[in-house]
Amino acid sequence: MDEPELGLHPYAVTLLASMIRSASVATQVIVATQSSILVDHFRPEEVLVAERVKGATDIRRLESKPLSVWLEEYSLGQLWEKNEIGGRPGPE
Repeated sequence: MDEPELGLHPYAVTLLASMIRSASVATQVIVATQSSILVDHFRPEEVLVAERVKGATDIRRLESKPLSVWLEEYSLGQLWEKNEIGGRPGPE
């Protein structure tokens, strides 16, 4: 799904995240988003970050351990907004 949260009320994003999680029990779910609110509903291991590296797309899974100190004070979405987990826009 590409940006399924667009146009949704913030509370509806919470419901959407719950539906995504429920669906993921029975099947693989891939969601592309630019919503820090939606990202906040998932654990780091459930998030893949895509970045352009030397002309190619690099995809990596986040890990909780390296982010543990950050996650004591910030949500995952806030870390994304602060460019701490990658996925930055712009040139390589």
